[in-house]
Amino acid sequence: MRQRMYEEMSYRHYSPRSIKTYLSLVSVVSAHFGKSPDLISIPELKDYLFKRISLDGLSVSSINQTISAFKILFKDVLERDWDTIRIKRPRRPKLLPVVFSKEEVSLILKSIRNRKHYCLIALTYASGLRMGEVINLKPCDIDSDRMQVKVRGGKGYKDRYTLLPEQLLVKLRDYFRGYRPLTYLFEGQEPGKPYSETSARCILKKAMKKAGIKKQACFHTLRHSFATHLLEQGTNVRIIQELLGHRSLKTTTVYLHISNLTPAQIKSPLDEL
Repeated sequence: MRQRMYEEMSYRHYSPRSIKTYLSLVSVVSAHFGKSPDLISIPELKDYLFKRISLDGLSVSSINQTISAFKILFKDVLERDWDTIRIKRPRRPKLLPVVFSKEEVSLILKSIRNRKHYCLIALTYASGLRMGEVINLKPCDIDSDRMQVKVRGGKGYKDRYTLLPEQLLVKLRDYFRGYRPLTYLFEGQEPGKPYSETSARCILKKAMKKAGIKKQACFHTLRHSFATHLLEQGTNVRIIQELLGHRSLKTTTVYLHISNLTPAQIKSPLDEL
């Protein structure tokens, strides 16, 4: 049954991370009841989720993922009628993302001496890439003629193009000549294998510590900073949406709430009459 669920999600192009998460969640609920998941009823699943919400403060995303996992199992694998689980879910807190200032980004980059580490962090920020996108880049994805980076199979399996700064291209060429990666632009100790996410996070954390930056930031903060700084420079939010690969403009507009825009930077329409 586990194999059939794995094949169903693979066939539907779920990401490896989503497949792993969904299978794990089904296993957790199965272990809780001490029986095979196909023997768990909808009322039992509802009761389980209610208790996890009230007693353990289960997150909104975990609730949704558990429901989605069992929907795939019951409806698509076991071919049962799916009785929608209606649960009053706690409101998702609307937290604004943490961003680095331009000065902090500069300090982080100046603290990195290793060429490969510098290029990995700089390219992530300069192009607004996700963790999985930057470590899966290949040399052929760097389009020096058009000064673009091609992101293949980003979130939602969407390809897109994003920015490639000229000064970074020089450093990337220098890095490539020195390291000669076989398959991926950034590779770890094993040739032909992509750089690990753990190592990438470690690079940023060490650079932040060396630069004296104590924000509760993560690797994704580089992407948030890219979008925020573009907005502060006056880039149209619709263009930023395309560069980030957001499906909905609503996702991109969160940066309007954290950008450092002042009235003095904005012209009234009357000035243009």
